[in-house]
Amino acid sequence: MTSLLKVEDLHVAFRLDDERGRSRHVEAVGRGAQGVSFEVPAHTNVALVGESGSGKSVTAMSLVQLLPRNAECAGRVLWKGEDLLRSPRARMQRLRGREIACVFQDPMSSLNPVLSVGEQIAEPLRKHLRMNRVAARARAEELLAEVGIAEPRRRLDAYPHQLSGGQQQRVMIAMALACEPQLLIADEPTTALDVTIQRQILELLARLQAQRGLSMLFISHDLSLVGELAHQIVVMRQGTVRERGGVADLFGSPKDAYTKALLACRPRLEDRPRRLTVIDDVLVVEAAASGAPKAHAELAAPARGVDVDLNPRRADDDDPVVLQVDGLSKSFWLRSGLFARAEFRAVQDVRFTLRRGHTLGVVGESGSGKTTMGLTLLRLHDATSGPLSGRVLFHGHDLLSLAPADRLAMRRRIQIVFQNPYEALNPRFTIGQALVEPMTIHGIGVDAAARERKARDWLLRVGLDADAMHKYPHEFSGGQRQRIAIARSLTLSPDVLVLDEAVAALDVSVQAQVLNLLKDLQDELGLAYVFISHDLAVVRFMADDVMVMKDGRVVEHRRTDALLAHPQDDYTRRLIGAVTRAPAAGTPA
Repeated sequence: MTSLLKVEDLHVAFRLDDERGRSRHVEAVGRGAQGVSFEVPAHTNVALVGESGSGKSVTAMSLVQLLPRNAECAGRVLWKGEDLLRSPRARMQRLRGREIACVFQDPMSSLNPVLSVGEQIAEPLRKHLRMNRVAARARAEELLAEVGIAEPRRRLDAYPHQLSGGQQQRVMIAMALACEPQLLIADEPTTALDVTIQRQILELLARLQAQRGLSMLFISHDLSLVGELAHQIVVMRQGTVRERGGVADLFGSPKDAYTKALLACRPRLEDRPRRLTVIDDVLVVEAAASGAPKAHAELAAPARGVDVDLNPRRADDDDPVVLQVDGLSKSFWLRSGLFARAEFRAVQDVRFTLRRGHTLGVVGESGSGKTTMGLTLLRLHDATSGPLSGRVLFHGHDLLSLAPADRLAMRRRIQIVFQNPYEALNPRFTIGQALVEPMTIHGIGVDAAARERKARDWLLRVGLDADAMHKYPHEFSGGQRQRIAIARSLTLSPDVLVLDEAVAALDVSVQAQVLNLLKDLQDELGLAYVFISHDLAVVRFMADDVMVMKDGRVVEHRRTDALLAHPQDDYTRRLIGAVTRAPAAGTPA
């Protein structure tokens, strides 16, 4: 099979200068004499898989010279025999978009917010194909239709913020395919999208690849996802290639312990383990099996997450009710003319009961109202933005009718953890300040020293070193920041924790660690969770009951196992059918 792209012994290091002007080099791709090598044959999908920090995105961006100026690359990147690492800038500008195109993870930060969708799709057509304005606009409309955008002519004049996340990603794909490139680099294009939107994007990419004869380099941290799209998989860790091979071979008989660990970390719809496997569990077991010292073998013995819980914890009617929601509805005022306004009903007649120590999973697509419902519970959406009705009884007190002076005490007992750990922490606060501030506001602890001790204790309990107190958020990974956000919420000793897509953007291995942590804390402290997610496999692991929302309404609400085994609503069946599935390690693909 002819190789369109061949990467040979690639090394990438970043030159970092300190305040004294001294330089040091940090290896990102390649370690020592071991560089990264792989091929992308013509008309083939190759996936780069690994955790954050494994070097996947750096590798992909080095191929088209999109790394910052302090990046230093060595090795060879051969595009039809031409070494792109040594190609002049003008050549790369002609190549990018015309022969090699990219689709990035976050379309909102990739699309220009002040240009219409039509203008942005037309730009590469006018630059590379020399189309005039009228022809480029007509072609842009055809491309929007091809990627499945409804009413493409009307959408040409829309701006990115007027589109949903799935629509934005389709626009990015249309831009990338405008000049009919031969290679498409897709860097985490479905991360944090709803399962149904994710399924649509995967099917779209597969269809376009088949129709156009594209080659694709697909980057992801989720092996189960790429198993449905890729022909070959390259597994990376810490800047090196750990394993490569065809999908059937890699899923059927993975050779490297890290590959086995990635396959084992992902929650599955088919079973509910007591705990999720984490990377270290598998690596320790593999080390013991390969003849590691006895101490390592003993450490491997309690590896967790491999046993199916045949009797998972079930909701008990004797547990005390902490939250009773009756008829919760929330609307927003939308301008509909110069002086008129219309009412948008975001949440309609939601009802549920949450008991101590239990988890309610809330699932649905973007726009289903699940996040609005969660924020309304905490009075983060109130009547000034639109009508609010119903009752939210917290230990017998209606949160919706509380006076402003009484809300502060309530907010101490109902906390929230948001989806994006990079935006949840103040970048100017140290971790210690971020954890101590809520306790100071709510008067917890006899003095500053007591509050600092409690903050350190919580850092240790969520698996971080107490030295983190003096560091800033940018010094931590996404998974570590999410642990810090959880610790901050728990310093106030809440009764209820609302988790709004709290693990959606995390690597599968880090996600497993955070989910295990949440389960441990729930068992220890009797916390009640409202677990909002679009990932049904994660919800199965966490939730006792599941509430499915669509267009602001609850369409189904039952025990988790019963709902997933026998969904009654067509919408629920579509959500379950959209979940990506891949064979487990050790089974034929």
